[in-house]
Amino acid sequence: MSGPTGAMTALVTPFKNNKLDTNTYEKLIKRQIKNGIDAIVPVGTTGESATLSHNEHKECIEIAVNVCKNTKTKVLAGAGSNATSEAVELAQFAQKQGADGILSVTPYYNKPPQFGLYQHYKALAKSIDIPVLMYNVPGRTGVDLYAQTAIKLFLDCKNIYGVKEATGSIQRCVELLSKEPKLAVISGDDMINYPLISNGGTGVISVTANLLPKKIAKLTHFGLKEEYKKSKAINDELYEINSVLFCDSNPIPIKAAMHIAGLIPTLEYRLPLVKPSPENFKKIEQTLKKYKINI
Repeated sequence: MSGPTGAMTALVTPFKNNKLDTNTYEKLIKRQIKNGIDAIVPVGTTGESATLSHNEHKECIEIAVNVCKNTKTKVLAGAGSNATSEAVELAQFAQKQGADGILSVTPYYNKPPQFGLYQHYKALAKSIDIPVLMYNVPGRTGVDLYAQTAIKLFLDCKNIYGVKEATGSIQRCVELLSKEPKLAVISGDDMINYPLISNGGTGVISVTANLLPKKIAKLTHFGLKEEYKKSKAINDELYEINSVLFCDSNPIPIKAAMHIAGLIPTLEYRLPLVKPSPENFKKIEQTLKKYKINI
């Protein structure tokens, strides 16, 4: 079973007075659609899912599906948790709302062994009919989904179609695709979007696309059409912005950048996340001056 691929955006979640800013959220999604993004990814890491209540998490999915209805842009809903039962509940909600698939991070904090990860994703996949994209980001979760485990899940579960790789390792991507070319490997690290696509990856889930969706869409689409020089040129052009957006824990820099650019009216985070340091804020401001951000 295939699921959303291509140019995808890891959406931020805007807040106003510590509540979801639903009006701004809808505008952000419409901007992504207008700029040729293939799929949006609400309530992932960049969407501060770890600090949202379950009701807020579900509301974000519901808004995303409603705004994308009758457009070409798909919804890959975040549905991850360190408890399998919670991940299943969120995944079933996403399916009921009409999401085109789910993105589910490896269970964090409790550091399950590979067999635990296998059983987790198998249970999750069995609980729904829509496509499942696994999400491997060991730097945040404390656990690494090994290539052999990801491939076994792909082969054993008909609706698991791939993995978002955020290890930052091209070697891992080579390993995955050399062993299972049919697996959808999605870039979870903007710095290596082009290298991963040129190695056979089928898309990106981008933080930078919150700011520059058209650029990310072009980079991805050129790469998928094997127009590698054009894809690489955009990847190189975005090097500075990709770098500064990770000068602090994601999504701290991207939300600051979007506020500076006028895309979100209020700069709010949920504790324990806080605003960037004055030094990092200045870095973000200076880097943004080198790029044209269309609101």
